[in-house]
Amino acid sequence: MVPFLAGQRIAVSISESPGLGARGLSRQHQRDAMVEIARHLLASGAHLVYGGDLRRDGFTSLLFELVARYRQNAAHIDKLGALPTVINLLAWPVHATLTREQIQRQQAELGEAGAVLCLTIDGRIMSADLSATMSPVDKKDIGPEDWHKGLTAMRRTATEMSHARFLLGGRLRDYSGVMPGIAEEALLTIRANKPVFLAGGYGGCAHELAVTIGIITGELRQTSPALEYDFLKPFRAFRGVDLSNRLTGAENERLATTVHADEIALFLLRGLRRQTPDKLHAESENL
Repeated sequence: MVPFLAGQRIAVSISESPGLGARGLSRQHQRDAMVEIARHLLASGAHLVYGGDLRRDGFTSLLFELVARYRQNAAHIDKLGALPTVINLLAWPVHATLTREQIQRQQAELGEAGAVLCLTIDGRIMSADLSATMSPVDKKDIGPEDWHKGLTAMRRTATEMSHARFLLGGRLRDYSGVMPGIAEEALLTIRANKPVFLAGGYGGCAHELAVTIGIITGELRQTSPALEYDFLKPFRAFRGVDLSNRLTGAENERLATTVHADEIALFLLRGLRRQTPDKLHAESENL
């Protein structure tokens, strides 16, 4: 039996949330939730698209470990009709300071289970030949505008190659792009009319987006609407229906407030199952 997400690319947007402790949560809780949700997506045949760095203790490393674990069970997954994979997109400012050996080592560790793709500053996927000839750039030579342009381009490329996007957590301050990554990735996906799933129970940017859009209201808000954040202004024109995720208002509210990973996965997969074939299986522009 072919899993219903076979061949579909789901963008995963996740980063550590501020104030986890105030919610009775820790970074480990968030990491555990990510593993559980990613596991459900992989078991359903999805390919995961993630734009991150290569820190050993980061979420990218966690995704790679999970996919490698699934790779060990390839015989079982073959019966489902799809091998799991993760596509890690590295924005130009992220990989520009790394040596080719560092990137190749990460790709070697990942093996055939996925791909590490370096992008140009305008978001094009670099060929292996071009990537191999580039020399590391000194960090001091990369300015704020380079970060803004490179990160936005990477997020646009990830949106174009994905069929839907899942978001959890995210910082609200001290970000390198024009706005927090989760906010910009949500905005690009909404404007592309692709399904967006906001899991706000772990706070951070995903929670504030859900409040601003009107998914979380009244006593369910664990913080103020955070109207002082300028990056939220574009989201005030949106409502739950603009997420295009086929969940009801009550389902989106529960997705945006629960901290239970199995419940988050339930609503994520439910919304993906409800997508029309032409919506979820549309050809991507960048493969």
